[in-house]
Amino acid sequence: MNKKALFIIPPERFNEDELFQPKEALENAGVEVTIASTKTGEITGDYEGKAKAEVIFSDVSSSDYDVISVIGGSGTNDHLWENEELQAYLKQAHEQKVLVTGICAGAVTVVKTGLLSGRTAACYPVDVQINELKANNVEYVVEHVVAHDDIITGDGPDGAKEFGQSLAKALC
Repeated sequence: MNKKALFIIPPERFNEDELFQPKEALENAGVEVTIASTKTGEITGDYEGKAKAEVIFSDVSSSDYDVISVIGGSGTNDHLWENEELQAYLKQAHEQKVLVTGICAGAVTVVKTGLLSGRTAACYPVDVQINELKANNVEYVVEHVVAHDDIITGDGPDGAKEFGQSLAKALC
């Protein structure tokens, strides 16, 4: 049976490298990737790149996927950090043994669930994100990727390819 991934992007201003590089790594490993958001249709990235959100994340069951990844970008801070429905969705996925992951501002979204309390994580090296980790009892580490058995976090565009490779390795 083929592995499946759900990539959740903000409804505007996702980071293109953080979406497209991990997506390519998973697809090259034979993983089917679905792009989701808080709305469907074409979404414009931080640098005018385009992606199509096929589904609204809350309309699909997290247990249908092997990995769920929250993608960063300037829109993630504004639209996903405080999204309680998304936090509940990620917690439910974690309870169902789905691999929960996030990159850059998406890592902060995962941290805000409380699932990484007392553990380590990567995020983009800016104070606003590092402070969110500290506020949620998570130790920030300067790495492209921090991989726990159940949760993987990545730092941002520079580590996007490595983040994608770590997701593929965890699934395959």
